[in-house]
Amino acid sequence: MSGPEQLVPATANLTFGDWIAGFRMRAEAQGIRAEVMDGAFAGIEYNTSVIEKDRNQSEFSRTIWDYLDGAVSADRIANGRAALAAHGDLLQRIEDAYGVDKEIVVAIWGLESAYGTFRGNIPIIPAMATLAFDGRRAAFFEGQLIAALKILQAGDVDAGHMTGSWAGAMGHTQFMPTSFLDHAVDFTGDGRRDIWSDDPADALASTAAYLRHFGWQKGEPWGVEVRVPEGFDYGLTGERVKKPAGDWAALGIRDMEGKAVPDHGAASILMPAGVRGATFMIFQNFHVIERYNAADAYVIGVGHLADRIAGGPPIRADWPREDRALLAAERQELQAKLTEAGFSTGGVDGKIGPNTIAAIRAFQRTVGLVPDGYASVEVLGKLR
Repeated sequence: MSGPEQLVPATANLTFGDWIAGFRMRAEAQGIRAEVMDGAFAGIEYNTSVIEKDRNQSEFSRTIWDYLDGAVSADRIANGRAALAAHGDLLQRIEDAYGVDKEIVVAIWGLESAYGTFRGNIPIIPAMATLAFDGRRAAFFEGQLIAALKILQAGDVDAGHMTGSWAGAMGHTQFMPTSFLDHAVDFTGDGRRDIWSDDPADALASTAAYLRHFGWQKGEPWGVEVRVPEGFDYGLTGERVKKPAGDWAALGIRDMEGKAVPDHGAASILMPAGVRGATFMIFQNFHVIERYNAADAYVIGVGHLADRIAGGPPIRADWPREDRALLAAERQELQAKLTEAGFSTGGVDGKIGPNTIAAIRAFQRTVGLVPDGYASVEVLGKLR
């Protein structure tokens, strides 16, 4: 953003009350009953703290190793094993019902709310109404608000207990309202899909139902840490290239014990920190976790935490800890300079996706760097 004028909401010419009056008609058109609307919006106020949080999301991004240090800390592993033991019968029943490994459900629980200890206490209806009125992402948050009202209308929770994060994620495993409508289940059989209470049963079962819907394969790995041989073609890395494990073995890729990785279906080679960091062979379950949160660091965090809870080893490769993450403005500059140099990134949005990685790799080849597609300070320096 270049100036404070860009912070003025698109709906600034409306009062919050006027917006609510217009929203009421749109909500009723989507089946929300008047009494549900009246109850949910009684005494509602514009939440300035929510807008402040939305406007001041950090321009910094964390390196993957910094993220994993927290996501898969010794305490989180120990607490995950304790949660698995304390809720063992419940988690086994969920695994049997949905075909999703209990360790992965516990890992998501651990990352989303520290095993239920930080579920969020912001009232969802005022937060979603504030963000929908604000206008920056009005359509998205109005959709979440309609979904939240449908949840109230169904009787799963009352407005006073519908709490979560400022951005709308709710309960033990932080479901957005639309995801709740599509995937939440009443595992306890009490007639309500309750992801908010101290009892985590419905939330954990809902997470398993979500993962099953998107194709979770029970007993299969999300990924395996591997080594690549000297002379490996780094153009083959990334999620766009998929090969059977046997084909990767033929190219010299081995697990950390020096063995060929067993066949778990189509696999890709992922280097989230470039050639100087850990390398993973990733499978279908990696992409299922992506449906929960698309960030590679999150997916690896969930998968690796589940592995550690189950007794697996730590990541063995080193990380380039002397590096720092690019700032948001630097990521945009990187994309702009790559495009100017003839390596199109498909747009300048500050998000390092497959197009940007391919552009970085092509540029690296022209300047004698290892073409691993890693968005580093070094690459930006070369472009400058």
